[in-house]
Amino acid sequence: MDNTNDLAVLLASQYPLLLVEAQEEQRLLDIIRQAADRLDLPVWTWSATRGLAKDGHHTQYQTIDPHVALEFVGELSGPGVFVFTDVHPLLSDSLVVRRIKEIAQTGRRGQTLVLTGPRNEVPPEIESLAHQWSLKPPDRDELSALVKRTLDTFAARSFPVVVNGAEVEQMVDALLGLTIPEAERLVQREALRDGQISPADIPALRNAKAELLNSDGILELVAADVGTLETIGGLNGLKSWLRLRRRVMISDDALPGLDPPRGVLLTGVPGCGKSLVAKTLAQTWGLPLVLLDPSRLYSKYIGESEQRLIAALSTVEAMAPAVLWIDEIEKGLASSGDGDGGVSRRLLGTFLRWMQERRGDVFMVATANDVSALPPELLRRGRFDEIFFVDLPDPGERAEIISIHLIKRGQDPSGFDLAPLVAASDGFSGAELETVVVGALYRALADEDDLTTANLMMELAATVPLSVSRREDVASLRAWADGRAVFA
Repeated sequence: MDNTNDLAVLLASQYPLLLVEAQEEQRLLDIIRQAADRLDLPVWTWSATRGLAKDGHHTQYQTIDPHVALEFVGELSGPGVFVFTDVHPLLSDSLVVRRIKEIAQTGRRGQTLVLTGPRNEVPPEIESLAHQWSLKPPDRDELSALVKRTLDTFAARSFPVVVNGAEVEQMVDALLGLTIPEAERLVQREALRDGQISPADIPALRNAKAELLNSDGILELVAADVGTLETIGGLNGLKSWLRLRRRVMISDDALPGLDPPRGVLLTGVPGCGKSLVAKTLAQTWGLPLVLLDPSRLYSKYIGESEQRLIAALSTVEAMAPAVLWIDEIEKGLASSGDGDGGVSRRLLGTFLRWMQERRGDVFMVATANDVSALPPELLRRGRFDEIFFVDLPDPGERAEIISIHLIKRGQDPSGFDLAPLVAASDGFSGAELETVVVGALYRALADEDDLTTANLMMELAATVPLSVSRREDVASLRAWADGRAVFA
């Protein structure tokens, strides 16, 4: 359900007390009025500067004082929605909390007290009476209306607007995940920067959104420009699995009752392409790639870590359809007991709830190097569509990977003897093979000669792969995967 429908249901259910978390106060008030209007309920609004007033009427006398305003509400018998804005500073006043509790306990039919603020901090006295609700980020329809309204405004001022319908939709895509004020400011900024609204503004909008998303370092909009899945050597099982799900993920003509794919967990030997899959998948499916850094979720303030995660996941949902990439998920959601005051457990609980309830148009690619650190409830069937183990490449895959990296650097693979290179690279990961090609090019440059098979062989001989330096760790990873994961 959208925000208005969701809130209308809560009001119709006659919750006496709602605690609403929202950064966009004006948008929230508009949504509350729309929801209340459906139920024919009057809306009263209180602020510390204006006092309490019914929509369309004058402020009640002396109601700037919250005690007077709450007393006034408590004496009303008729239905209504009573919105108190920025109320969190008042909740440290025991008398205010008591008045709120008494109003909620009275529970007059058709009356709902709504307390709003940028963060939900519920006093224990009213915790059992309050229903907590968060304003979801604007959806595509809201942003589309904003963009069209903004373009019409510029056009009415004889401002050059040279975008067609498809390009307008691309602008909306570029703004998904932002608040209404943020989106409006970005469109206006780009228009004023070059004196017109044109297709050239679309990449600039994406870059500006990336800067906003990365303001706290938790989310990052990643440029997925490293190629498609077909440019990855090996991993044929995983690539085939993803191809089968592409149509359901990016189109609306899937079979009825067929749920969209939810995501995969990739574990295995480091350097074998787990992160590369996330980047190339987004490019292949034509979807934005959003990186969530779980290690940056933690805060020294109680409850803030969970709020950061909730806000980040809500932002990703607003950008849907999208690919969510969680790299080294064990860093943020490992099972660490109570050594951190239970923060890890609460983060895990929040994340598991989201995985269970989230919409299907966010496809998650989570990677883990140390899967044994992950709690079993995260790994149970149903959390991810599949768990894939990415192993060291076999001979055929090594030949393919070496060829790919030679081509990327302007070399023709047919000019090299791949057979000895494949034989000498047994146990090398994809990342290690790339460094071999790069290192061999440096050797050729030093010799002021063309790259040769001999250069590559020398670089292979000088490299100790992870499968040798950490033989026991690789064996342990393979032992865990046996019977627990599908080999990619």
